[in-house]
Amino acid sequence: MTSPPSLPFLPFALPDIGEEEIAEVVDTLRSGWITTGPKAMRFEKAFGEFLGDPSLHCVAVNSATAGLHLALEALGVGPGDEVITTTHTFTATAEVVRYLGADVKLVDIDSATLNIDPALVEAAITPRTKAILPVHYAGLAADMPAILTIAQRHGLKVVEDAAHALPTTCSGALVGTLTSDATVFSFYANKTITTGEGGMLVTRDAALAQRAKVMRLHGMNRDAFDRFTATVPSWYYEVVAPGFKYNLTDIAAALGLHQLAKARAFQARRDAIARMYDTALAGLPVITPPHARAGDQHAWHLYVLRLADAARVPRDAFIERLFAAGIGCSVHYIPLHLHPYWRDRYGLSAAQFPHSQRAYERMVSLPLYTRMSDADVQRVADAVRAALAP
Repeated sequence: MTSPPSLPFLPFALPDIGEEEIAEVVDTLRSGWITTGPKAMRFEKAFGEFLGDPSLHCVAVNSATAGLHLALEALGVGPGDEVITTTHTFTATAEVVRYLGADVKLVDIDSATLNIDPALVEAAITPRTKAILPVHYAGLAADMPAILTIAQRHGLKVVEDAAHALPTTCSGALVGTLTSDATVFSFYANKTITTGEGGMLVTRDAALAQRAKVMRLHGMNRDAFDRFTATVPSWYYEVVAPGFKYNLTDIAAALGLHQLAKARAFQARRDAIARMYDTALAGLPVITPPHARAGDQHAWHLYVLRLADAARVPRDAFIERLFAAGIGCSVHYIPLHLHPYWRDRYGLSAAQFPHSQRAYERMVSLPLYTRMSDADVQRVADAVRAALAP
């Protein structure tokens, strides 16, 4: 099965960068201020306005990984503590816990939603548990009402990994405005909006936000922007903690300003593509992704197809056939319990995570990005149909 020569390779993801972003980046380059400065501050302010809650503090960082690390550090997570999260995620979700010397407790997912199972979260709580770190997988909200209730009952902190979840809603509220201690978004190149690399930590806790701001730039008690733009000499600063280098540049923020303005239109297009896939793939031996509950919104960062029992082709061969047809795809994710570091450190096995393991063995993420045409979507669906043939 080969791609017709007239059709170029269709990638798994492409950013949707317009002239507005390009002009803003050029303006930044010409301004002389290219690192963290006025546009990063504008982006933080615009992000808070987008979420629509004036009580929120937004802290721009150079990755969602950095934001998760800063949030857990500010909450006091450290050696002797445990943080509960899902095995079905990218390693960044868990590795930040180890940065702080704490331990990760991995639990399985709900087989329908592929999100962390709240019942298993509660069962995993021990006297060492300090926080819960749910992931909104693929852009579908985790069961936050249940998770927040569990956290409150046991006196635990909650940090949401919302790398996939802009703009996702849960019980009618945007992710980022719930009652968690912090929420962290990603603006990586293939996310629903992008700054190339980047992220945003969102919290209502002013002390947490202030700690994150200090720690994102070497533990200094004054930002470089404040020190270098004052009208009177203000070179003095103090290092109050051994911080990190996690600041977002103005070049990246320039992209974010216009990407954020397009976020709702991007979501609408992603939703339309997901529904086109649903229709085009109906009747095939596949399980299409779950949609958000009535009244809620899925961000559709990923469209994750699972091969059904009736499929006559193994998943890996299915992927090879799609690539041979010129269709880029991926797998989200190889669960953490299968990776040598996590497996060996915690003595994990596939049998402990049957839902994640079964999903992993059958899943494929199809192309889903706003620059796809309707014809591109149909081409992918046709390739899926052909790849499923015995």
